[in-house]
Amino acid sequence: MQPVSEGLVYVVDDDAGVRDALAWLLRSRRLLSESYPHADAFLAKLSPHFVPDQASCLLLDVRMPGMSGLALFEQLTQWGLTSVLPVIFLTGHGDVPTAVDAVKRGAFDFCPKPFSDNALVDRVEQALKQSGDQLAQRRIQAKLQHRVADLTERERDVMHCVVEGLPNKLIADRLNISVRTVEVHRARVFDKMYVKSAVELANLLRTP
Repeated sequence: MQPVSEGLVYVVDDDAGVRDALAWLLRSRRLLSESYPHADAFLAKLSPHFVPDQASCLLLDVRMPGMSGLALFEQLTQWGLTSVLPVIFLTGHGDVPTAVDAVKRGAFDFCPKPFSDNALVDRVEQALKQSGDQLAQRRIQAKLQHRVADLTERERDVMHCVVEGLPNKLIADRLNISVRTVEVHRARVFDKMYVKSAVELANLLRTP
């Protein structure tokens, strides 16, 4: 069966048997995966500006030679990546308290070894959904920023007044321009921001 997932699961674990078992499990649930034998190997593909090009999550062993899973998680947290790359820790019994603490600090979840296949994959799918939602929101924000950047300084002035709910006459008085000029700038703002009303514009700019 070929994977058809729209997301990607990264697996970082120093145990080759665990990596192989997880790859098989994910493939059996039609999920794509990439495996790495240690944290440094995975970290080498990232940067502070890394953004996944598709919904992604990370299955991460807590204890590994070299950089620990917890240290890798801390690095991802510093880079602000854990919302678009949710982390699910794979823990031995003695690592559960550490994993619980990591969840409190932003990890998505943890799964004790030996893990339940169904429970683990269910959480993976939920993590992928979170990642996809966050990436979609980032794309919306990027488009909005691009539209605003395309406005002239005067158009931005008019836009802010429109969002305040000011009528054209008051906008003209505030900016010391004619009402006709306000009307022209207002029309251009609506056109560039792809909206048809002041209410729609205000709602767009309130997008979280």
